[in-house]
Amino acid sequence: QVQLVESGGGLVQPGGSLRLSCAASRSIFSIYAMGWYRQAPGKQRELVARITAAGITNYADSVKGRFTISRDNAKNMVYLQMNSLKPEDTARYYCNKDLPPLISWGQGTQVTVSS
Repeated sequence: QVQLVESGGGLVQPGGSLRLSCAASRSIFSIYAMGWYRQAPGKQRELVARITAAGITNYADSVKGRFTISRDNAKNMVYLQMNSLKPEDTARYYCNKDLPPLISWGQGTQVTVSS
């Protein structure tokens, strides 16, 4: 059973930056495309960024130009660099495969953008 552990969230002011990290318990990233998802209170979980095994990236329009996803297959890590953060980016962030069947969700990491 693969486990995913997200970290790096926190409280940041609008315009600030955070870097999220996702660690897998065993090597999967070299095989699958991975994504970062977020879920705000009262809203559905949404995919905001994805990266293929070859490193091709795609972003939701809401984060394009501000967020950058990257991966280190040797370390079983996926990252999300978030710049120019906005209050509407406030959510719990999770990593997972970009397509079903998904891995069991980790705990996520909370990102709060507020002055």
